[in-house]
Amino acid sequence: MVRRKNVQDYEISDEFWNKIKALLPLSKPKKKAGRPRKDDKRILSGIFYLLRTGCQWKSLPRFYGAPSTVHDRFQEWQKAGLFETMWKAGLLEYDNKKGLEWEWQAIDGAMTKAPLGGPGTGANPTDRGKKGTKRSLLTDGKGIPLSVTVDGANRHDKKLVKETLDAIIFERTSPDDVIQNMCMDKGYDFPDIRELVKEYGYTAHIKSRGEEKVRIEIPGFRARRWVVERTHSWINRFRRLLIRWEKKIENYLAMLHLACAWITLRAAGLFG
Repeated sequence: MVRRKNVQDYEISDEFWNKIKALLPLSKPKKKAGRPRKDDKRILSGIFYLLRTGCQWKSLPRFYGAPSTVHDRFQEWQKAGLFETMWKAGLLEYDNKKGLEWEWQAIDGAMTKAPLGGPGTGANPTDRGKKGTKRSLLTDGKGIPLSVTVDGANRHDKKLVKETLDAIIFERTSPDDVIQNMCMDKGYDFPDIRELVKEYGYTAHIKSRGEEKVRIEIPGFRARRWVVERTHSWINRFRRLLIRWEKKIENYLAMLHLACAWITLRAAGLFG
């Protein structure tokens, strides 16, 4: 028999909290007396509950506080850049413990539904022209997320490459110190894209059209592009990201940054 999860199962662990609590911006002093400020850890757990379950803000369990209070705190932290800062802290933790693998990086896009529309959405050509959004993701050789950008689902993958490379949030190792390869699928098989990644110090590895289904039978051969597809799959396990419900692109990116922070800290062994 499968046990149903309760709200306590989505509580932020002490290990996670101790790692990120110093990153929280200082709260503004109240202008007048009133109810005390809701506990930050409980609020963050509520945001994480929403991220994992995909529930609506108004359906958030009262265990975490009034939905409006949790949402206001989310907006406060989003504007302060907290969730991206958490992701950077996760990358630093991972790099110190295991080391980011800059030698083989991979980039790919993924589309999701966006029924409420908003900036960064467009007609999804694979969903009868309904509103959708595309996220472009860059990972290291182990699938650790290094960069993510968002645009309309009608935007071609190749149009997001420069923006994605410019959005790397962690200091990249110099190509002079480590040879860096960029793995991409046939959707990026264009001369201008090969030239672009070369300008950024990468050696492009792009499966040409017609080569995608060629099976490689080399002993010890390691497939390298699939790691970014696996990371997209990890992100989709956060149900708030499986379908985009945020109209504001800033809020959607904040949710993506929180998911990337969680993935990175988990990979660093923070949760055992």
